[in-house]
Amino acid sequence: MTNPARFDRGHTDDLMSFLAASPSPYHAVANAAERLEKAGFRQVAETDAWDGTSGGKYVLRGGAIVAWYVPEGAAAHTPFRIVGAHTDSPNLRVKPLPDTGAHGWRQVAVEIYGGPLLNSWLDRDLGIAGRLTLRDGSTRLVNVDRPLLRVPQLAIHLDRSVTADGLKLDKQRHMQPVWGLGHDVRDGDLIAFLEETAGLPAGEVTGWDLMTHSVEPPAYLGRDRELLAGPRMDNLLSVHAGTAALAAVAASSQPASIPVLAAFDHEENGSQSDTGADGPLLGNVLERSVLARGGSWEDRARAFAGSVCLSSDTGHAVHPNYAERHDPTHHPRVNGGPILKVNVNNRYATDGSGRAEFTAACEAADVPFQSFVSNNSMPCGTTIGPITAARHGIRTVDIGVAILSMHSVRELCGADDPFLLANALTAFLQR
Repeated sequence: MTNPARFDRGHTDDLMSFLAASPSPYHAVANAAERLEKAGFRQVAETDAWDGTSGGKYVLRGGAIVAWYVPEGAAAHTPFRIVGAHTDSPNLRVKPLPDTGAHGWRQVAVEIYGGPLLNSWLDRDLGIAGRLTLRDGSTRLVNVDRPLLRVPQLAIHLDRSVTADGLKLDKQRHMQPVWGLGHDVRDGDLIAFLEETAGLPAGEVTGWDLMTHSVEPPAYLGRDRELLAGPRMDNLLSVHAGTAALAAVAASSQPASIPVLAAFDHEENGSQSDTGADGPLLGNVLERSVLARGGSWEDRARAFAGSVCLSSDTGHAVHPNYAERHDPTHHPRVNGGPILKVNVNNRYATDGSGRAEFTAACEAADVPFQSFVSNNSMPCGTTIGPITAARHGIRTVDIGVAILSMHSVRELCGADDPFLLANALTAFLQR
C-alpha cells in the first residue's frame, strides 16, 4: 500500500478551492477551463473549422467541457484514453416564475433537481448561482455566495409526530426557501436583484439557469484532519482530478494515445441532453479530431475500437451505522484508494478486461484500489459509464472515490483519496 507520508494535501487544498468556486456546472467548467488554459490548452469553437495541429484544446458547451491533448506526430487512427465525469449535483433550482411568498414572507419558487437528500437542505444558509442569458444571446455567470435564502424547518412543537414517524417532506409545499419579508410579491424581484449583483442594466436578462448552494466552505474534519467535508463532491471531485491529470500529462510527456477529459452535465437526471453523456457531444468532438488530422471513417473506427474510458464518479464507502446495507464482503473504506465499481447487470460498465486496465494504471501510479459491488438486496445506481460504452462502442470502466452522505448538501470523503484518484487517472492517461 502507498506510504501515507507521500500523500499530497496540496491537491486536496486545491480541490477545496475548486469546490467552493464551482457552485453550478457552469462555474465548474469555467474553472476547469481556466486551469487548462494555464497548462497551455486553448478553446476551440464548435462552429469553427478545426485544424489538425498538436497540443491541448477544449470545447465548452453549457455545463459540459471536453478537452484533449494531441501529441506531436499522432496518427489519425491514434486511440483515445478518456476520463469521464459529470458536473451537476442534486439541488434546488429556480423556477421560471421565481417570485412567490405567503403570510408576510418573500420566497423563491424552486424545483427539485435530481435526487437530493431533502432534509440536508433544511436550515442551511444558501446562496444562489448559475447562468444568466442576456438579450443579445450572450451569457453571464452569477454567484451570490452569501447567506441569501433558507428553507426553514418546522419546529418540533408544531409536529410532535416526527419523533415517532420521522421527518416527511413534501417537495412542493415544504422546500420553498425564504429570502425576505413583505406582503406584496413583486414579479421580477429576484432577477432584478441578480442583474444588479452582476452589474447588468435592468431588464437585460431574458433567461436563466439558477440553483441554490450551501455557502458553508469545504473543511478538513476529524481529530487528525483525515476527512474532508464539502459540497458537490459527487461529482466535482472527479472533474477536478481529471482536469489535474490531463494538465499533468500534457505538461510532462508525449502519451501513446490521445488523453481526453469529458465532463458532462445532467447525469443526475438521466444524461439525456445536448450536454449530457447520452448526447452527441463526446462523439462529435472525437470524430472531428480524427477528421481534422486528415483521417477517414476507417481511421475513426480504428481509433474508437482502440479507445478506453474511465468513468469516474463517487461511490459508497461502508457506513459504520448501516453496514448491513452494504455487500458483506465488499466494504470500501475512505482513504483506502479509489474504488472499482462492478455490477453484472451493467449498471456499471466494468468487466474483467476493464479491471485489468485499471489495475495496470494503479500499479503504475503505486496507488491502492478497492472493489465495490452492491448488496444483492439493494438497488444499484448507475453512471455515465454504460451510456458511454453503448453510445460510442468504447470500452469503459467505472471507478471513483468512496464517500459518505452522497447527495447530501454536504458530503464526506477521505482527505487522501482525491490525490490517489488523480495519480491513478494520470497514469491511465499516460499509457
